[in-house]
Amino acid sequence: MTQTVPLVQALPTTRGRCPFDPPEALTEIGARSPISRLVYPDGHEGWLVTGYAAARAVLADVRFSSRAELRRTPIPHAFAKEKPRPAMPGAISAFDPPEHTRLRKHLTGQFTVRRMQMLEPRVARITEEHLDRMAAAGSPADLVRAFALPIPSLVICELLGVPYEDREVFQKNTSVLFNLKSSVEEITTAMGGITSYMAELVDRKRAEPDEHLISGLIETGDLTDEELATIGMTLLVAGHETTANMLALGTFVLLENPEQLALMRDDPDVVKNAVEELMRYLSVIHVGPGRTAVEDVEVAGQLIRAGESVAVSVPAANRDPERFPDPDRLDLTRAATGHIGFGHGVHQCLGQQLARVEMRIALPALFRRFPGLRLAIPAEDVRMRADMGIYGVHELPVAW
Repeated sequence: MTQTVPLVQALPTTRGRCPFDPPEALTEIGARSPISRLVYPDGHEGWLVTGYAAARAVLADVRFSSRAELRRTPIPHAFAKEKPRPAMPGAISAFDPPEHTRLRKHLTGQFTVRRMQMLEPRVARITEEHLDRMAAAGSPADLVRAFALPIPSLVICELLGVPYEDREVFQKNTSVLFNLKSSVEEITTAMGGITSYMAELVDRKRAEPDEHLISGLIETGDLTDEELATIGMTLLVAGHETTANMLALGTFVLLENPEQLALMRDDPDVVKNAVEELMRYLSVIHVGPGRTAVEDVEVAGQLIRAGESVAVSVPAANRDPERFPDPDRLDLTRAATGHIGFGHGVHQCLGQQLARVEMRIALPALFRRFPGLRLAIPAEDVRMRADMGIYGVHELPVAW
């Protein structure tokens, strides 16, 4: 039976004293109810899901659509009050089956666990090369620029067949896209810049095929150039931005929890589990991709009517005490599998195995190479990415 639930006027985004915890207001909302009414920036009254079970239910239910022309965003930014638009061809996360299924089938085989495991030696070499450069340049250093950003950027460039020397083009534009203060004009220009770059790259790959992923997608003959450019852009942006922030923020939280750091550095059996716990505990994605009910659906005892929007709070769901006991404690030995840091359902992150490989290799290697690694500034002075669509740190000054 549907019951009265809290009405939240805006998605809480202001963090408290601990930079690793979800906004305190969000935690309070979740403690009252696993699902609440939420007023979106455009005035639409939808829903905010904070409970773990309810979040999994929404993300797995095909009655909640991912289609771009139906979605509203709960995060205030330049497009938040504009009418939703249809997705660009190839925007895999913005379609429902069967179109989503058609696009995803071309990519699933490229991101298998086995293929990602085959990349491990190359990821290890890239990591060691950057650690060598850090050591040669000397202490102190900005860990973001020296380590966290270049490693996943180089890996995804090599996987796709994107020249790494072009990284400034997509890194600069990606920063604009994820900046919540960017204007409509700035976002449009940045999106156009990346799309144009990828379209030109597709043309070059058609003329001169190679062994990389984009050429492989071209060879299928089932995707248009526009779809190929959008898929390439999506993989390029998502493939470096999220992992880079996890590496930097993961380093920060481990430096602040030395006993947990020692566990991961000294016990190889802990490393795999540590990646899952860091994904759960840090949850750099503020909210999962929006959903819209296409028919009436009941979730956690609440009737969500057709046409209403649903926002899933990843940080709140991953800190739900009913699923993860003592959720606000970082515990690298915790069985954290089942978290929704990579999403859930048919839209679950394609690159999750690659991200796991990168974190599992890079973080222990960093602390083994620099056992005396420490923050070069007080923890409270680290600039957090509260102004960005993906959470993390802007810089992480470290010394050793």
